[in-house]
Formats: sequence, structure tokens, C-alpha cells
Amino acid sequence: MRLRTVLATLTAGLAAATCLTGLTAGPAAADTPTDHACSPSVSLDRFTDGLDKTTYEGTFVGNLSALAVDRHGELAALSDRSSLFTLNRRTLRPTSVVQLADENGAALDSEGLVVDRDGTRLVTSETEPSVRRYSRDGRILDRLPVPDSLMVAPAGRATANQTFEGLTLLPGGRTLLASMEYALSGDTPGIVRFQTWQRTPGGHFRPAAQYAYRTDDGLGVPEVQATPDGRLLVLERGFTAGVGNTVRLYLADPRHATDTGGIRNLTGQPGVRPIHKTLLTDLAACPSLGATAKQPQPNPLLDNIEGMTITGRDARGRLRVLLVSDDNQNAVQTTRFYYLRVRT
Repeated sequence: MRLRTVLATLTAGLAAATCLTGLTAGPAAADTPTDHACSPSVSLDRFTDGLDKTTYEGTFVGNLSALAVDRHGELAALSDRSSLFTLNRRTLRPTSVVQLADENGAALDSEGLVVDRDGTRLVTSETEPSVRRYSRDGRILDRLPVPDSLMVAPAGRATANQTFEGLTLLPGGRTLLASMEYALSGDTPGIVRFQTWQRTPGGHFRPAAQYAYRTDDGLGVPEVQATPDGRLLVLERGFTAGVGNTVRLYLADPRHATDTGGIRNLTGQPGVRPIHKTLLTDLAACPSLGATAKQPQPNPLLDNIEGMTITGRDARGRLRVLLVSDDNQNAVQTTRFYYLRVRT
């Protein structure tokens, strides 16, 4: 989501990256659970602002809303202005860029990204909302059906610019999951819907179960990422003028949640089990590692964090998680990458 005010295939190759040649970054952490701890479950290795306010082949490298690791170990980074970058896995420097569009050639408000097992790109757009499949060179190959209720009003009950933000493929590659950012009209504020699709024998996706997820007060869901055991890492984020961003990382388990696809209004009714979640960390508790902020923040490390991908595991079995902030091409925001280790 563009906050104008100021605001997945795992690979061991990217996990092995331990330096950022040529980029300015915070200091690297030792491979111990306590160094640069944000919480008992999460530590921060380093950050880098090296791509902030840069261009590549005439395209602004920013507005980044999603990350994914492809089958070759390279990093795909999606801009919400329809640019899909490939980044070098070690340096983060762009190596290619493709411009995406809808069937009529119009730009997308692209927010979620999955690199499928065949190398094609699944991309959400908040506009309708939609999920389309693209080839590596940006050709539309397919468009997934979306339940009517999730469409932006008046077609459905969603609010413009508050729809599909996160996208992830569950282990095994058969189930795709997209997270709405905020609640539908008629649902209790703070209860957002996670929509899934099942892969068909022909390789397409059909709508499947839908789940309820309850956010913290005033926060939305900008990103979701499946863990190897079928649970979810969920980012919750908000912004308060004069205060800054709130960014929290949760571990969520959808496996015992109620399918809410047939429930018109989610109002906390008994018998409906939302996705269970456990707080891993509030990123304001992370060490700042020398980071600076261009606007007020609870911690100068924070910015408008929107993208997340799991890049592998470390020697202790912790997930290596890469985050990125969306600078909205705004002078007081920063494109910043964060390297986390997460114990689940």
C-alpha cells in the first residue's frame, strides 16, 4: 500500500551471503542468538540503505513492496509502480528490470510476489484486486479468479488501496495464499481475510479456503510468508504522524482456523476460530546499529517496511529473513533492507 503521508522458493545460496560488496550497511552480527537481539526469537544481523534513491537503466529503484527468491538463488524485488527487478544475491545490485502491466497495458499497484517452481511470477495488484501470472519477461500468462466479496466496492466489499498486500506459496507448492491488508466493509475492523487457492491438475489455481486473521489495533498486514513447516510469518504495520512506524513480526498458524469463505460478516461470532498468532518481535526493540531516520521514528532503524522473504536457514536452524521498506519515492523515507534471523 502506498502510504503517501510519509510513508517462495527457499535457497541456500542467498542464505550464504554474508556481505554486501559496495553497499553501505550496518555491522554484521556474529552467529549467536544474543548478538543484536530484538527479542528471544529474533535478531538483526545488519541493514543496508545502499539502494536508496538510486536508478537502474532509467528506472527508479524504490517503492519496493515485495521480495522473493527465485530458483536460481537470485532475488526478485517488486515495486508497486509495476517494476520487477532482479537483484544480485550478494550485492543487492539490480541486474535486470521488467515493466509489468494489466491486460490493457495499464500500470499495476503491485504489492505481492511469488516466484513459482517453473520460474513464473505471481503478482498481486491492489487495484481490483487481482493475482496474475507473468513470464520472466513480463508477459501475462494467467489471471486467477478472486471471490466477489474481496473486490473493491462497488463490485465487492473491499476498500481501495487496502486489499491484497501479501502473497506466499505454502510448502509443497499446491496452495497459494494472499493476505488482505485491512478489513472488508461489514467485518469488524482489525479482522482481515486471508484467501487461498489450490493448484489444479492443469497448473491453474482455483479459489479455496479463506481464513480470518486479527491484527493489533490500528495495524494492517503488508506481507505474509510461509515457513517450511506450513506456518506463516506475518508482518503487521502502521503509521502515526509525528511518531512514526509500528512494525511487528508474528508467527501464525492457519492449520486449525475456520474456513470463513461462506461467512458474509466477520464480527467475532462464537465458533469462528481465527488464525492463531504469536508475537516474535516488535522491530522497535531491535538495536538501531547506527541507522538514521529522515522523520520521527520510535527507533531510527524503522521505516515503511512492506516486503519480506525467507532466504534459508543458518547453522543453528534459524530462518534467515530479509525485509525491505517502501520509500514511496519520498525524500523523508528510505529504501532499507534488513537481515534478520528468526527462531520459530
